Amino acid sequence: MNSSKPISVTVWNEFRHEKTYPAVKAIYPQGMHVTIGDALKKNADMTVRYATLDDPEHGLTESVVGSTDVLIWWGHCAHSEVSDDVCWRVQKRVLEGMGLIVLHSGHFAKVFKALMGTTCSLTWREAAEKERLWNIEPSHPITEGISEYIELPNTEMYGERFDIPTPDELIFISWFEGGNVFRSGCCWRRGHGRIFYFRPGHETYPIYHHAQVQRVLANAVRWARPRVFLEHTAPNVPPLEMLSAKPATFGSAGVEQTIDGKPK
Repeated sequence: MNSSKPISVTVWNEFRHEKTYPAVKAIYPQGMHVTIGDALKKNADMTVRYATLDDPEHGLTESVVGSTDVLIWWGHCAHSEVSDDVCWRVQKRVLEGMGLIVLHSGHFAKVFKALMGTTCSLTWREAAEKERLWNIEPSHPITEGISEYIELPNTEMYGERFDIPTPDELIFISWFEGGNVFRSGCCWRRGHGRIFYFRPGHETYPIYHHAQVQRVLANAVRWARPRVFLEHTAPNVPPLEMLSAKPATFGSAGVEQTIDGKPK
């Protein structure tokens, strides 16, 4: 991939809470996707567009998905409304190389569960608790410029057990005022693509206005950007070297080939 080309980021958002609840709209008047996108636009190496649930094909047409380097996903109350066709389209593109960043309650998104192969269930509590998001891998590209921990004064608690495959890399662990802990920054590789799950982001708190959270997301976009885009196929290929001669009755899979019980 051309590293000098700006990274094409699509920020996807259900965009339902901001239309329904005045308290959420007051925090994110244009939607969480715009707050996230405005922060990313400050980086010269990124271009940003938006897609929402109620757009045609949820804004994730073949053209959009095919030209996206990194997709950021926020969902909560309408996971079931995402069409299976769009889910498989996104999953296929991740396997081919597109980066995927899943935020907060996106842990229950169809595409995230499809890529994880687990229920992605967890425990939760909404009590405006303080959270310390501990940076346990300060040398990781996603934590570049991030302090020892990010402290959020009011958050929704997500707690273990989080039913996910063991992350390839675990870079943030959260501690909550009520005593729970959670694997809040998890990295995986699936096919040719990279996936990052980042826990903070409940809609009733101004999480995406936080400068360090914005820094994590920008770092994650750079980490998740594609290295290659390759379709997964299973072709029948010719040998590279001359094969040794085999008996005529010796099958191509090492088993004698027969027709009606008789050797070919």
